[in-house]
Amino acid sequence: MIAVDSSVLIDLLGDDPRADAAEASLRLALTAGPVVLCDVVLSEVTAGLGRGSDVMDALEDMGLRFVSLDQRAAIRAGEMQRKYNQRLRSANLPVANAAMARTMADFLVGAHAMLQCDALITRDAGFFRDYFKGLKVITPTLA
Repeated sequence: MIAVDSSVLIDLLGDDPRADAAEASLRLALTAGPVVLCDVVLSEVTAGLGRGSDVMDALEDMGLRFVSLDQRAAIRAGEMQRKYNQRLRSANLPVANAAMARTMADFLVGAHAMLQCDALITRDAGFFRDYFKGLKVITPTLA
Protein backbone atom coordinates (compact mmCIF):
# COMPACT_ATOMS: atom_id res chain seq x y z
CA MET A 1 0.00 0.00 0.00
CA ILE A 2 1.39 3.41 -1.00
CA ALA A 3 0.34 6.70 0.59
CA VAL A 4 0.08 9.93 -1.37
CA ASP A 5 0.77 13.44 -0.05
CA SER A 6 -1.62 16.33 -0.59
CA SER A 7 0.83 18.32 -2.72
CA VAL A 8 0.78 15.60 -5.39
CA LEU A 9 -3.02 15.45 -5.46
CA ILE A 10 -3.38 19.22 -5.56
CA ASP A 11 -0.91 19.29 -8.49
CA LEU A 12 -3.03 16.73 -10.31
CA LEU A 13 -6.52 17.97 -9.51
CA GLY A 14 -5.63 21.65 -9.69
CA ASP A 15 -4.13 21.45 -13.19
CA ASP A 16 -0.70 22.49 -11.97
CA PRO A 17 2.22 22.34 -14.45
CA ARG A 18 3.42 19.33 -12.41
CA ALA A 19 0.15 17.45 -13.04
CA ASP A 20 1.66 15.14 -15.67
CA ALA A 21 4.40 13.98 -13.29
CA ALA A 22 1.85 13.52 -10.49
CA GLU A 23 -0.40 11.47 -12.76
CA ALA A 24 2.49 9.31 -14.00
CA SER A 25 3.59 8.55 -10.43
CA LEU A 26 0.07 7.65 -9.33
CA ARG A 27 -0.53 5.43 -12.35
CA LEU A 28 2.71 3.55 -11.71
CA ALA A 29 1.92 3.18 -8.00
CA LEU A 30 -1.57 1.86 -8.74
CA THR A 31 -0.05 -0.95 -10.82
CA ALA A 32 1.84 -2.09 -7.70
CA GLY A 33 -1.16 -2.09 -5.35
CA PRO A 34 -3.51 0.19 -3.43
CA VAL A 35 -2.77 3.92 -3.23
CA VAL A 36 -4.27 5.62 -0.19
CA LEU A 37 -4.71 8.98 1.43
CA CYS A 38 -5.14 9.68 5.12
CA ASP A 39 -7.41 12.06 7.01
CA VAL A 40 -4.92 14.93 6.86
CA VAL A 41 -4.38 14.64 3.11
CA LEU A 42 -8.12 14.54 2.45
CA SER A 43 -8.58 17.66 4.59
CA GLU A 44 -5.75 19.54 2.89
CA VAL A 45 -6.91 18.64 -0.61
CA THR A 46 -10.46 19.65 0.23
CA ALA A 47 -9.24 22.97 1.67
CA GLY A 48 -7.21 23.60 -1.47
CA LEU A 49 -9.71 22.51 -4.09
CA GLY A 50 -13.28 22.61 -2.85
CA ARG A 51 -16.18 20.47 -1.71
CA GLY A 52 -15.18 17.29 0.08
CA SER A 53 -17.68 15.02 -1.62
CA ASP A 54 -16.51 16.17 -5.06
CA VAL A 55 -12.87 15.74 -4.09
CA MET A 56 -13.44 12.24 -2.69
CA ASP A 57 -15.46 11.24 -5.77
CA ALA A 58 -12.60 12.37 -8.03
CA LEU A 59 -10.01 10.52 -5.93
CA GLU A 60 -12.07 7.33 -5.86
CA ASP A 61 -12.56 7.58 -9.64
CA MET A 62 -8.77 7.58 -9.92
CA GLY A 63 -8.63 4.39 -7.84
CA LEU A 64 -7.44 5.95 -4.58
CA ARG A 65 -8.74 4.83 -1.20
CA PHE A 66 -9.11 6.49 2.20
CA VAL A 67 -7.29 4.94 5.19
CA SER A 68 -7.52 6.72 8.54
CA LEU A 69 -4.54 7.33 10.77
CA ASP A 70 -4.19 4.83 13.56
CA GLN A 71 -3.08 5.49 17.13
CA ARG A 72 0.53 4.45 16.54
CA ALA A 73 0.87 6.93 13.68
CA ALA A 74 -0.60 9.76 15.76
CA ILE A 75 1.90 9.06 18.55
CA ARG A 76 4.85 8.84 16.14
CA ALA A 77 3.83 12.14 14.53
CA GLY A 78 3.90 13.85 17.91
CA GLU A 79 7.32 12.37 18.69
CA MET A 80 8.72 13.55 15.37
CA GLN A 81 7.34 17.07 15.76
CA ARG A 82 8.90 17.24 19.22
CA LYS A 83 12.23 16.20 17.67
CA TYR A 84 11.82 18.88 14.98
CA ASN A 85 11.10 21.56 17.62
CA GLN A 86 14.13 20.44 19.63
CA ARG A 87 16.33 20.75 16.54
CA LEU A 88 15.10 24.29 15.99
CA ARG A 89 15.74 25.25 19.62
CA SER A 90 19.25 23.75 19.60
CA ALA A 91 20.00 25.80 16.46
CA ASN A 92 18.67 28.91 18.28
CA LEU A 93 15.84 29.26 15.78
CA PRO A 94 12.33 30.17 16.88
CA VAL A 95 10.00 27.17 16.77
CA ALA A 96 7.41 29.37 15.04
CA ASN A 97 9.84 30.50 12.31
CA ALA A 98 7.54 30.86 9.29
CA ALA A 99 10.33 30.14 6.79
CA MET A 100 11.00 26.76 8.39
CA ALA A 101 7.56 26.02 9.81
CA ARG A 102 6.36 22.46 9.81
CA THR A 103 2.86 21.80 11.04
CA MET A 104 1.54 18.71 12.73
CA ALA A 105 -0.09 17.81 9.41
CA ASP A 106 3.34 17.14 7.85
CA PHE A 107 4.26 14.78 10.66
CA LEU A 108 0.89 13.00 10.58
CA VAL A 109 1.24 12.32 6.84
CA GLY A 110 4.76 10.95 7.32
CA ALA A 111 3.85 8.77 10.28
CA HIS A 112 0.82 7.37 8.45
CA ALA A 113 2.97 6.47 5.45
CA MET A 114 5.74 4.96 7.55
CA LEU A 115 3.64 2.88 9.93
CA GLN A 116 0.60 2.00 7.85
CA CYS A 117 1.92 1.96 4.27
CA ASP A 118 4.98 0.88 2.33
CA ALA A 119 5.90 4.21 0.70
CA LEU A 120 4.87 7.84 0.20
CA ILE A 121 4.47 9.77 -3.05
CA THR A 122 5.43 13.39 -2.31
CA ARG A 123 7.23 16.44 -3.67
CA ASP A 124 8.78 17.04 -0.23
CA ALA A 125 11.22 14.13 -0.24
CA GLY A 126 13.94 15.79 1.85
CA PHE A 127 11.72 16.46 4.84
CA PHE A 128 10.17 12.98 4.89
CA ARG A 129 13.52 11.22 4.45
CA ASP A 130 15.00 13.27 7.28
CA TYR A 131 12.26 12.67 9.84
CA PHE A 132 10.99 9.25 8.79
CA LYS A 133 14.12 7.18 8.31
CA GLY A 134 13.42 4.02 6.38
CA LEU A 135 10.29 5.37 4.67
CA LYS A 136 10.41 4.76 0.94
CA VAL A 137 9.80 8.14 -0.70
CA ILE A 138 8.65 8.43 -4.31
CA THR A 139 9.05 11.79 -6.04
CA PRO A 140 6.77 12.44 -9.04
CA THR A 141 8.73 12.59 -12.27
CA LEU A 142 8.04 12.02 -15.92
CA ALA A 143 9.59 8.86 -17.30
